[in-house]
Amino acid sequence: MNGGDEVVTAPAGPPQPLDWKFSQVFGERTAGEEVQEVDIISAIEFDKTGDHLATGDRGGRVVLFERTDTKDHDALRRDLERMDHPINRHPEFRYKTEFQSHEPEFDYLKSLEIEEKINKIRWCQTANGALFLLSTNDKTIKFWKVQEKKVKKISEMNLDPPKAVGNGCVASSSNSNSPTPCLANGGSPDNDFSFPPGGLPSLRLPVVTSQETNLVARCRRVYAHAHDYHINSISNNSDGETFISADDLRINLWNLEISNQSFNIVDVKPANMEDLTEVITSAEFHPTHCNMLAYSSSKGSIRLIDLRQSALCDSHAKLFEEPEAPGSRSFFTEIIASISDIKFAKDGRYMLSRDYMTLKLWDINMDSGPVSTFQVHEYLRPKLCDLYENDSIFDKFECCLSGDGLRVATGSYSNLFRVFGCAPGSTEATTLEASKNPVRRQVQTPSRPSRSLSSITRVVRRGAETSGIDANGNSFDFTTKLLHLAWHPTENSIACAAANSLYMYYA
Repeated sequence: MNGGDEVVTAPAGPPQPLDWKFSQVFGERTAGEEVQEVDIISAIEFDKTGDHLATGDRGGRVVLFERTDTKDHDALRRDLERMDHPINRHPEFRYKTEFQSHEPEFDYLKSLEIEEKINKIRWCQTANGALFLLSTNDKTIKFWKVQEKKVKKISEMNLDPPKAVGNGCVASSSNSNSPTPCLANGGSPDNDFSFPPGGLPSLRLPVVTSQETNLVARCRRVYAHAHDYHINSISNNSDGETFISADDLRINLWNLEISNQSFNIVDVKPANMEDLTEVITSAEFHPTHCNMLAYSSSKGSIRLIDLRQSALCDSHAKLFEEPEAPGSRSFFTEIIASISDIKFAKDGRYMLSRDYMTLKLWDINMDSGPVSTFQVHEYLRPKLCDLYENDSIFDKFECCLSGDGLRVATGSYSNLFRVFGCAPGSTEATTLEASKNPVRRQVQTPSRPSRSLSSITRVVRRGAETSGIDANGNSFDFTTKLLHLAWHPTENSIACAAANSLYMYYA
């Protein structure tokens, strides 16, 4: 008690670990079914509301899903909110539509095949009930509009030729054997016809009706010929008007309305390509400040740049990198330090980065080092030689943050993904499998997930090229990897891709 009238409450502890449950699967494989290369999912993205989900695949298709459980519960939700009840609802999505976004192309000047694989999808602001999104392959970005169109049909027509008379002309139909010819002005060459007294009772005018609606995807703009290297990122600006696209050496700024012009805002290409030491791996706009964006590099650093400083942002406002531990350098150091993905938290205060071994959480106001480091692949360190030989060490895993910023997630091998609590004091570290039984492979929870997991006993089987044993005795398979996942913007729901299957979980 303070002063006899004020109660001092103890600070709340970290949130409890979430209990994840299976929700849905789309495109589930049967046992032994061979996966077609073109069906493998290569991009996943929720829209800002979380009511729509888009996936892209290696065949250049974009598939849209829409949430169904919120539509039936809007009135109930308002009632429950008035009574301050927690809303425990099972999130459900359904297939909405799909369209072919990109086709395979061939660059004749460079003798280069451009595959149709969708690298990234980003949702844009909705307008007039239409959905807008950007999709990109290695070279070309497209702006799509998906809208419900009413299908117009003509009904109540007079299909009986002898009776179908209008303006002095006998109307013909497809089942008429000898249609009466009509003149261009609507008259009839047969001048012997006359209307009977009282008119024709069977004359009916055709009526245009529209009962059905079809979803139509239309490509509004194509942003092409601006990248010499493969596009690895696109990101919308919070101003709703512009977006960036990034390749290995350059970042371009586009206006959504202008497809034939872009501005080069970052260029790390050296005058002599032999001097090239790092490349851009990912780029993302700040969620609320339209003048700020961040990009990561293959050396493990993140640069925050301010578009107000200069037209060409070669100099960064802040540089985020972790100093290298002395004596730890090896042949693989730079390879595993390369950042494959960065994401801003919803409030823009924190950034999440994923390199091959770890997840790192950064405070944009503190560039001395990450505030938390979560070990994801530490148990693979003894197998880096094998991973290098089979190219698995170059796999690019994505990462995501929860809408409330309390948790982070990323994928791993054997179709596993990991969820960590990043609130102060949290020890949450959950490993889930992309299957109908996600907790089948539960690992033991370390006491401090933000530190190295080296204290956990590891058994690694030597000599195996594509499989081994993780910290808990579970075998892992390098050929099945969960690279792409997305966290619902407002709820604890995760969508992740295992080959051609889309799995969804909730907690």
